[in-house]
Amino acid sequence: MSSSSTGLPTPEGPGSVSGAPNLPAGFTGTFTSRYIDTGELRQHVVTGGDGPPLLLVHGWPQTWYAWRLVMPALARDFQVIAPDQRGTGLSGKPAGGYDTGTLAGDLAALMDALGHQRFAVAGHDTGMWIGYALAADHPDRVARLAVAETPLPGVSPSPPLFASAHLNDALWHFAFNRLAEVNDQLVTGREDIYFGWQFATKAARQLPGYAVTYYVDTLASGPEALHASFAIYRALGTTIAQNQQRKERRLTLPILAIGGQYSLGEQVADTMKLAADDVQPLVVPACAHWVPEEAPEEMLAALTAFLAPYRG
Repeated sequence: MSSSSTGLPTPEGPGSVSGAPNLPAGFTGTFTSRYIDTGELRQHVVTGGDGPPLLLVHGWPQTWYAWRLVMPALARDFQVIAPDQRGTGLSGKPAGGYDTGTLAGDLAALMDALGHQRFAVAGHDTGMWIGYALAADHPDRVARLAVAETPLPGVSPSPPLFASAHLNDALWHFAFNRLAEVNDQLVTGREDIYFGWQFATKAARQLPGYAVTYYVDTLASGPEALHASFAIYRALGTTIAQNQQRKERRLTLPILAIGGQYSLGEQVADTMKLAADDVQPLVVPACAHWVPEEAPEEMLAALTAFLAPYRG
């Protein structure tokens, strides 16, 4: 299904494969951008490769581009599907629908449209929230789940308000991002300061400047882009209630839980063990939060080994 066959325009500009900067060699020969209309939402998705389907779900404040360094090698064994989730990149930015139940439903509908009934999922940061919801809400669809680098609202114990300075630095954006309007007002025109700080302080191996600039420019492209970037946090009340119900139905599928040595480490696996029975822990050495970009070789090796039974 191509954009031309559905009557939708071909994605263009920096948010698309054809316009994204500094992609790995040969990337555009394997991957293409397209729009998929799944009803109420037009989704931008990057696809390529051969083999069983693998859905890659990016985190905040990123886009599909976060997976670019591991996508070419994964495409040798899998059909890789890397969407911009609702509210991000070139996907639609409706006013509502940012709880993880709805976000997971978006991606289930996307996979329906692409013809994939059953698939594996890898999710980083808020992509872990969505991956968990996908596996819990659509248990017949997800074969294996890899997750990385975030607490899980409604499952993880809530940190104290007066936490250590280290924990405060890591998590203060949760409360800030949930605000209704003042966060938009404070960050508008200062996107490089706010988001640049997030990328710099949560990395052990600094992301290249072109990548940070790409993400910041995407978020600064218009008020709707900035506003939608906060929306998954504004919907946390609904997501927490959903997760409190989800964890009563423990997951039984295999799960790989990845943490960076200088970020959450073993805590990712400890979190998933609160909601799932078959959890494999992995701590990536000399890495902090941005695992697919800080440590793409280690991430690729981990995913390849974990997904080998699914590929077979």
